[in-house]
Amino acid sequence: MNLNFLKRLPFGSSNDAHKIISSATGPERIKAESLLQHMLNGLPELVAAAVVDVASGRALATYTSAHEFNPNKVVGFNAEVVKQTYGLLQALALGDEQIEDILITLRNQLHLLRLLPDGEQLLYVVVDCRDTNLALARTVMQSSVQAES
Repeated sequence: MNLNFLKRLPFGSSNDAHKIISSATGPERIKAESLLQHMLNGLPELVAAAVVDVASGRALATYTSAHEFNPNKVVGFNAEVVKQTYGLLQALALGDEQIEDILITLRNQLHLLRLLPDGEQLLYVVVDCRDTNLALARTVMQSSVQAES
């Protein structure tokens, strides 16, 4: 018997919802986990978040509150969005410009990508539009990145 509703309960599934999971090691791990914890402190209703290595598209640390949302499946695509945006800036001869953040707006969710100061990693955040707004999400992202720099 398949009881799908049990998967939505905190004890009904063995996946890693509501936990920060890290694949990085050493100082990189500490920094990535700390950044995600900072985000959770500011946006406890966060759907998902990840710290991603842009070059490889690999998640250094992830968090999700939704059992059905696996950030590891999308972080590589997000890294590619950043790389393509860099290419766009070069094609437009806007080499002096810096990417601050990238927003993908869906009907019920906001997906935000923010480059970290080193330009080699990005913070990926997903919020539900019914729980928070763009201004709050951007503010918390900015303060979290600044706090960890």
